[in-house]
Amino acid sequence: MLSRAFIRSFSSVQSGTKHMPNFKNYLKLPTGQIGSYFHDVPLSLNKQDKTVSMVIEIAKQTHGKFEISKEIEGNPIVQDTKKGKLRFIKNVFPFVGYPVNYGAIPQTWEDPTFVALEQLKGDNDPLDVVEIGDVKSHLGQVKQVKVLGCLGLVDDGELDWKIVAVDVNDKRASELNDIVDVQQKMPGLLDSLREWFKDYKIPDGKPVNEFTFGGEYKDADYAVKVIQECHERWGKLIKGEFKELEKAPVVKNVTVDSSSDKVSDFNINVEESLKDVEIPSELQTTYYCKKD
Repeated sequence: MLSRAFIRSFSSVQSGTKHMPNFKNYLKLPTGQIGSYFHDVPLSLNKQDKTVSMVIEIAKQTHGKFEISKEIEGNPIVQDTKKGKLRFIKNVFPFVGYPVNYGAIPQTWEDPTFVALEQLKGDNDPLDVVEIGDVKSHLGQVKQVKVLGCLGLVDDGELDWKIVAVDVNDKRASELNDIVDVQQKMPGLLDSLREWFKDYKIPDGKPVNEFTFGGEYKDADYAVKVIQECHERWGKLIKGEFKELEKAPVVKNVTVDSSSDKVSDFNINVEESLKDVEIPSELQTTYYCKKD
């Protein structure tokens, strides 16, 4: 397990202005170097305690669709775009923006060449993780979370696991050790979260999302196996075994000795950061979706 002091020693460097196309948030390592959120944050999976590292991409109750870039050297967190426009998530009742802290598990990869489940291949991203604690996190935060279970989302025909976890420092962390504990201690949360994942694209004119296992949450042991498998696929990626893959993620890093593309430093041009741009006014609207 990573020590709390080590976790706190990760920070970030902002380049450009939030909610503008030039925005990038880079990882700053304890050494002071710029690193990759994707590759240079240790997985730190403890199978006994079921704890793992998490990178916050999106704080709960916010709207910007931020993610670790697979294409840009250094893998900064950027705002996703669609047809040239920055993406924002609309309010789907009863939630405002994202219902939970949302992010990624570093040093994992959902392999788009590998049939992982039900003839589904991975979505070419790090594993997604939803952190259900009370405290609102911030973009670029590196934290340690306890794995509680997972939900298999099918997004555009690809497998997109959502690992359910809680911050190890959350007041409920000692009571939550598996998905059944969430059902008992936080009644209604998992059903509401699944409903949100099903419906959140409807305001943009898209159909509902589907799930593996009929929408059943799998337990913590299953989730840990998913993490292990995706870490192993990442291990192949970082060694350079997928260089010929179309849209293969950038694997440059400064800490992974087994990597085919380890560098001594990133040559990053940090742009001036101005005051955050206000989110579009239409994001004040709440959308209501019919229930099955």
